[in-house]
Amino acid sequence: MFEEAIWFLVIGALLVLMAVARGLIARLPLTGAMVYLIAGVALGPAGVGMLNPDIEGNLRLLRILTEAGLVVSLFAIGMYLRVPLSDRLWALTLRLVGPAMIVTIALLYVAAHFGLGLPSSQSLLLAAILAPTDPVLANELRVKEAGDDEQLRFALSSEGGSNDGAAYPVVLLGLALCANPSAHTSMPWTFVASVVWGIVSALGIGWAFGAGVVILVTKLRTRYEQALGLEGFFALGLMALSYGCALLAHGYAFIAVFAAGVALRREELKATGDMLPTEALESVERGEREEAAKDPDLAHAYMAETMMAFAVEFERLVEFALMLLIGSLVSAHWRALLDWRVIWPVLFLLFVARPLATTISLVGSSLDRPQRWLVGWLGIRGVGAFYYLLFSLESAGKDQLKAIAPIVLGSIVLSVVLHGASATTLLKWYFSRK
Repeated sequence: MFEEAIWFLVIGALLVLMAVARGLIARLPLTGAMVYLIAGVALGPAGVGMLNPDIEGNLRLLRILTEAGLVVSLFAIGMYLRVPLSDRLWALTLRLVGPAMIVTIALLYVAAHFGLGLPSSQSLLLAAILAPTDPVLANELRVKEAGDDEQLRFALSSEGGSNDGAAYPVVLLGLALCANPSAHTSMPWTFVASVVWGIVSALGIGWAFGAGVVILVTKLRTRYEQALGLEGFFALGLMALSYGCALLAHGYAFIAVFAAGVALRREELKATGDMLPTEALESVERGEREEAAKDPDLAHAYMAETMMAFAVEFERLVEFALMLLIGSLVSAHWRALLDWRVIWPVLFLLFVARPLATTISLVGSSLDRPQRWLVGWLGIRGVGAFYYLLFSLESAGKDQLKAIAPIVLGSIVLSVVLHGASATTLLKWYFSRK
């Protein structure tokens, strides 16, 4: 009973502290993820020993919880991206999700295979786990509100929302090679077809659910005054429907959730027009919000903004819980992270592979040189890499991941620290320059 009381006190104090100090942290070279990571280390085995997670005994549960957190974050990012699909900003997304990710995977594969001497299967798996940027920990980098079309923020936000799903087939290929090293020689066209189907089906399913739910609910509200309230239920339900249906169809479910968020916002954009949803709703008093939900001119904006607010708040709790967990793992295995065979691949990822891959992919794009440089540096690794590490441990076992796991964990730690410490200063410089 005493231990439970201490836990409630610690968690409550951390949550209140972060809520009170949010403005101060935003002005300092700090992020919430850094604070949570430090707290996790302090609470872990190397600190006071309050948090000592049993990864092997709870692997499936931890993987599902991390997966759910990613789903919420991807949906929230999709709802932030309020620009027409014909806008050239989406070309930046395609460059970063396509060529940039492929080059990153190739460079990491070469480093792991020839630099570390890992087998091809483990090298590819490590490269795929570390290739995607993180959607959860990039709050400071994403667009400020729905409708923000600043190029740097849009590029980083849309990349983080889509490349977790894009990395999935390469992770599966790496796991298949770990189980059967000769698998790459059999039926390559089957793999290509599965990738095409996985992407196309996920986009279709996510778009159908995202657009369909908002059309149905707004019609019920504006015509029949039904289905009012409980925006959080609609948000979670839409995420679960998109994700579950994509899994059943063997689509890449992370892409489906992101597409659902984009589709929902697209319906709001069509209904509200050039006016930002916050502007459309600013005259609505708190006690009149139910009336706004029934107003044909405001219903789409109201639904989109309230669902997005719920998802973002939920996402902050996910960040809090998962970074505490990652911090406790660092606390338990910190000695393994100090090995030079762990440190140099992490430095190679952050200082060579990511910048070089983005530089190549963004040649001829609408971004200027400082913007391209910032995109190359601000590629945060975090919860997405941690999810794929848990997923791979569950699928292939710890023997296959023994050499990989410390590198993944080290990449998350160094990325959170370096990117978190530099992001505020760099963004201030960037916007003052503009």
